[in-house]
Amino acid sequence: MCTVCGCESHHTHDHAHHVPHGHEHGHAHHGEGLHTRVLQLEQDILAGNQHMADHVREHLAGEHTLVLNLVSSPGSGKTTLLVETVTRLQAAQVPVAVIEGDQQTSFDAERIRATGIPAVQINTGKGCHLDARQVHDALHELPALPHGVLMIENVGNLVCPAGFDLGERAKVLVFSVTEGEDKPLKYPDMFQAAGLILLNKCDLLPYLGFDVDKAMGFIRQVNPDAPVLQVSATTGAGFEDWMAWLRQQCAAS
Repeated sequence: MCTVCGCESHHTHDHAHHVPHGHEHGHAHHGEGLHTRVLQLEQDILAGNQHMADHVREHLAGEHTLVLNLVSSPGSGKTTLLVETVTRLQAAQVPVAVIEGDQQTSFDAERIRATGIPAVQINTGKGCHLDARQVHDALHELPALPHGVLMIENVGNLVCPAGFDLGERAKVLVFSVTEGEDKPLKYPDMFQAAGLILLNKCDLLPYLGFDVDKAMGFIRQVNPDAPVLQVSATTGAGFEDWMAWLRQQCAAS
């Protein structure tokens, strides 16, 4: 169970009406103690994850490998965008590999492998995000990527992955125009954590009521600094800017 995000939490029920008179005070102290222990466990989980993330980051920095954590809600077109991206990196002779995170199935990893790129599938089961230990273990199944790129496709979720460092240089948030313009306000932690935001499926804008200016205004309310690129993974529109950003990050790493 992840007590930080509650992805496998169990429901609790209020049994106050069963408590004999005079015992409420003791139960209050018990509840406070439980709350303290849960908070401590959450802190331990996050601290342990951060320690492992720092280890992953240090190891891959030594190989001059750029690590990106791709995050989004389900259905944003993240995997299609990733396939197009790794295909272009491969054509440019940049070493690249992918770690795929999903609750179930290996469909996305199979799509990546079909391009000739090595990919490791991580199935999280009931878990709603990847953690640094899973990434560390997956690295043992991948080749070294000197001066290359490791793409981590996280589980589709705009809540839990925001709090878990995977050792990445940056989180890349894929935000689709098929979603509401108000997503940045509904999920501010993820938008704040993003180092780059890709507004995807822009080829569909003529057929939707999505207001790009309104979405940009909401993004800037929660993240004034992250670059925002408008792209289409199906037509390739905007990909030159995306690839230029990747080249810049590779040079910096």
